[in-house]
Amino acid sequence: MEAMKEAVDLSLREMRETFASGRTRSVKWRKTQLKAIIEMVKDNEEKMCDVLFQDLGKHSTEAFRDELGFVMRSAATALNSLDKWVVPRKSNLPLLFYPATGKVISEPYGTVLVLSSWNFPISLSLDPMIGAISAGNTVLLKASELSPNASAFLAKTIPSYLDNKAIKVIEGGPDVATILLQHQWDKIFFTGSPRIGKIIMAAAAEHLTPVTLELGGKCPTIIDHHSVSKDIMSIVKRISGGKWGSCSGQACISVDYVLVEQSFASSLIEMFKPVIKSFFGENPKESGCVARIVTKKHFQRLSRLLNDPRVQASIVYGGSMDEEKLYVEPTILLNPPLDSEIMNEEIFGPVLPIITLRDIQESIGFIKSKPKPLAIYAFTKDEKLKTRILSETSSGSVTFNDVMIQYMCDALPFGGVGESGMGRYHGKYSFECFSHEKAIMEGSLAIDLEPRYPPWNNFKLTFIRLAFCEAYFKLVLLMLGLKR
Repeated sequence: MEAMKEAVDLSLREMRETFASGRTRSVKWRKTQLKAIIEMVKDNEEKMCDVLFQDLGKHSTEAFRDELGFVMRSAATALNSLDKWVVPRKSNLPLLFYPATGKVISEPYGTVLVLSSWNFPISLSLDPMIGAISAGNTVLLKASELSPNASAFLAKTIPSYLDNKAIKVIEGGPDVATILLQHQWDKIFFTGSPRIGKIIMAAAAEHLTPVTLELGGKCPTIIDHHSVSKDIMSIVKRISGGKWGSCSGQACISVDYVLVEQSFASSLIEMFKPVIKSFFGENPKESGCVARIVTKKHFQRLSRLLNDPRVQASIVYGGSMDEEKLYVEPTILLNPPLDSEIMNEEIFGPVLPIITLRDIQESIGFIKSKPKPLAIYAFTKDEKLKTRILSETSSGSVTFNDVMIQYMCDALPFGGVGESGMGRYHGKYSFECFSHEKAIMEGSLAIDLEPRYPPWNNFKLTFIRLAFCEAYFKLVLLMLGLKR
């Protein structure tokens, strides 16, 4: 570990020196790095798909949709928008401050630590890096040890394309993360579990380091079958694709459970069955379209959740597991006990509980009784229900009549609230995430208002009262001696 500590010290010192030189503040430098990221992905598309298959069993199409294509779009958006993002924003000051002027400039934090996750090891490494680079920071990426092939690829490839004095990659496990967190950073960005997020936040507090935490939670999906009955098959396909077609449910924004009225549950389950078969065939394990569970430890966690006798009794579809191949079949549960572990921790796997309610309006109270999720999905055309969801619940995002697409939309901020995280990124929000917005005010020496200075008297107190209220006409009267 001493060697690793020395390596971290050396990397951090070099990055700080690079930042202090001003090189990364140049828009030209930022654009060069963004172009290099696009070039790197294009040049290595096949290799990236290979490592994602080795680590997670992802099909190349899934890999491109969720990772490679996403990264190239993110980098292209930043590249095409950077000239606008860096322009100082003029502020309209109240008349009281005339003739002073104000503006806000975005300046980089400095040296940023990005701690990425294993489930989307390419996109969750490069996308935050794109934001940090766009803002003019130096970056150290700690890639996840649970996706070793992707991490090794990034560690080997990034220095060949990007400025390796400003952008570095370190591999390693929790011990390496501990060493990194013992150092002072100007910003920390973390994607992962709430449990680890708390550890990172505590470490950051030692140095008052700002953090962005992209965590998770149990993302509910409401199906109001009364208002969407004509579109129910599209809804089943969207939920199936979101739950089982993106890293086999190992995603922070995956559908965690479905809320539906009791009278519709049996019909819904019967609709899921042919859709799952059409997506993954009669034998999903051999389809090549179902990602595997990342490690034996994660497999055993899912196995433990499903082996609860009360949960086993609720299985209405699937349920088979293969530890050797780290495979869990797409599985549906009907009304597992609400006090069971599977209903009180993020599932992060291909298991979908369906919870029945007497009336779909009860879904609001059900969601409110749980920690704030990263996303709420609701299939409904009932405007009153939509309004209740928006006004009575709290979550990182709400998506109506679809699932997971909000993550792909860089025109919207992505982030959590409460236990599902803090901070936001994507598109311009990524630039803002890694920037300090500095207020600039330029006063004028042409006018000097005596009421701002002692000695104090009633006239000055009245002037200040009127000034705070922006009662300019009364101020004029006061100055002319026409108001007391």
